[in-house]
Amino acid sequence: MQSEFDRQYVSFWIGNQLLGVPVRVVQEVLNPQEIARIPRARREISGLLNLRGQIVTAVNLRRRLQLPDLEEGRESINVVVRHNGEPFSILVDEVGDVITVDEDTFDHVPATLDAVWRGVTTGVYRMEGRLFVIVDVAAILDFGLRISA
Repeated sequence: MQSEFDRQYVSFWIGNQLLGVPVRVVQEVLNPQEIARIPRARREISGLLNLRGQIVTAVNLRRRLQLPDLEEGRESINVVVRHNGEPFSILVDEVGDVITVDEDTFDHVPATLDAVWRGVTTGVYRMEGRLFVIVDVAAILDFGLRISA
């Protein structure tokens, strides 16, 4: 049985889909920040932001999920996560609450889900009237880059 902390997720929205990441990997949530563009960076990388002197890579979750960009004039919210000891900002449309899930409502990712989404999610929780999709932070940040020595 999981502890309550292990069943807590920071929720956020991409369009009308509710998604979440485990509370334990979230460092903080930031309002829109100035992001320095990186020439020739992958489309999913929005750029770099300065977080109190620490350089953080900003990943556009909409682009990572192969969705259209936010409407003109809207700015993304930063969900700063830690992965392998490094901070990354995942850009989302809107941030929700911390949600504590019931283990009994968990389902594995359906095989019928789009391959891109299936590759970056760990499962879904059934909630009243909607599904809560859990994002795999490691998969979101894995762009298939392999550096050989």
